[in-house]
Amino acid sequence: MRVAAGVLAAVLLGGAPPAVAAPPSPPPPPTAVVAGADLLSVRVDGGELSLRFRDARQAARGEAGYRPDDVRLGPDGGLAARVPHRPAFRFLGAAGRPVWALAGGDPALPALDTTGVSGGPVTLALTGVTGPGRFTAYTLSGFGTPTPLLGSGAGLPDSVLLPAGTRTGGVVWAFDAAGDYELTFTAAAGPVGPAAATWRVTVPPIDLPPVDPPPISPPPVGPPSAPAGDRTAGPVPLARAAAPPAVPAAAPAPAALAATAPAGTGERKVIDDGHVDMGPTLTDGRWRIRIKDGTVSPPVWRELGDTVLHVRDNARITVPDGADHAFLGPAGGSVWLLPQAQQDGIVWPGWNTQHEAVVGGIRGPVTWTLKSVTGPGAFTLFLTGSFGKPQVLFDGTRLPGELDIPLNTHAHGNWAFGAPGVYRLEVAMSATTTGGAPVTDSRTLTVAVGDGTDPGRVTPGGGDGNGDGPGGRLPRTGESWVLPAAVGGLVLLGAGALLVRLGRRRAGRAS
Repeated sequence: MRVAAGVLAAVLLGGAPPAVAAPPSPPPPPTAVVAGADLLSVRVDGGELSLRFRDARQAARGEAGYRPDDVRLGPDGGLAARVPHRPAFRFLGAAGRPVWALAGGDPALPALDTTGVSGGPVTLALTGVTGPGRFTAYTLSGFGTPTPLLGSGAGLPDSVLLPAGTRTGGVVWAFDAAGDYELTFTAAAGPVGPAAATWRVTVPPIDLPPVDPPPISPPPVGPPSAPAGDRTAGPVPLARAAAPPAVPAAAPAPAALAATAPAGTGERKVIDDGHVDMGPTLTDGRWRIRIKDGTVSPPVWRELGDTVLHVRDNARITVPDGADHAFLGPAGGSVWLLPQAQQDGIVWPGWNTQHEAVVGGIRGPVTWTLKSVTGPGAFTLFLTGSFGKPQVLFDGTRLPGELDIPLNTHAHGNWAFGAPGVYRLEVAMSATTTGGAPVTDSRTLTVAVGDGTDPGRVTPGGGDGNGDGPGGRLPRTGESWVLPAAVGGLVLLGAGALLVRLGRRRAGRAS
């Protein structure tokens, strides 16, 4: 029996198959680049809401983006800092407390996107937060004044009302402790059922230098923060902050970049509202600076010599107190400001290096040079950081100035003009092709500032009446100057010939 049992065991167990290896663990989710991205994109897909993350390239192409489960945000690309000594930032905690902002060190701050929803507003709620610290989402104005949107701390709203068909720009996600977080958001839009999704964020150790002393100058005036424990009831309405062309709700988004084409030259255009970008194009081997006009659908690339940007008086604001913005002039003075985050009724210029032929045909960054500025007042282009600190990119009194822009970048800043009138910004953009050939182009961006400046009477380009280079000629109206000039020239030539003949006759008689 023992032998039989042993034989049976040998038959059953002796030829045991090799051990099956454990299935490989799934690869970690890719780390997403949040510069210029839509941190949270709400869209209607197949009659249902979906929540996605869209990086800058996906947003530019109108693509749906990644599912939140497929990406992880952080720990790279953020900014460690201390809560500013300004009352407006008290919602982040006590002044001087360490805090980390997602994408805080990049000029292309991310956004919240509802361009995939039409009709009524979208209610976005923060329905769950797990992690070692507090989470806060807020937006920044051009002068660095924050507006809380959502947060897990006391006194912060847990929902916000976003207009449909918009991108709310200048968004900051801030955390006050290192570690892994999970943020669950729920969106609802009219009759469409709600949808929820969870974002994962890794916050690195918040390493900071010693505590900065409080500023000596008075802090800029900001809105009072909500007292502790005073949670806002219901959603907080947001003014419309950005409006690229809306993506049709029931159809897949088109590839916006592929549909973008040059507008007909000589087609003069005044733009006083909506999204535009200045950037290089590479068409049939021609490197050229153009304006990407996103106020029409599909967007078109326009010649700078055909385009005037009009800054109306609704963009006129007062320079705040404090040393941070002293470069704009004395406190209490006026500037016309095109802000970093879009506002309804104000043109929103940015810059991009996202033209597909540029991304595929250029190596390294694009160098943007501001060569000269003419106009009745000062011009400054500056950024507002995640904690309200300004960074000047171009100062019209210190030129030329240069800025290197990485490929596939889309960014916005604050364009400040010190007085009403006509400004001409001579710009150049240079790069190197993948074949090693240098390319460069110079154009003039024309900006009409103030309601009292009629953009229809402003000649775009360099102001010579011919636009700005080939293809920039504008059709003339009224009497032509060509015929009078030609007749005048013939008269002068005839008079000169007559004087020469009379002189010769007099010389012959004298001899």
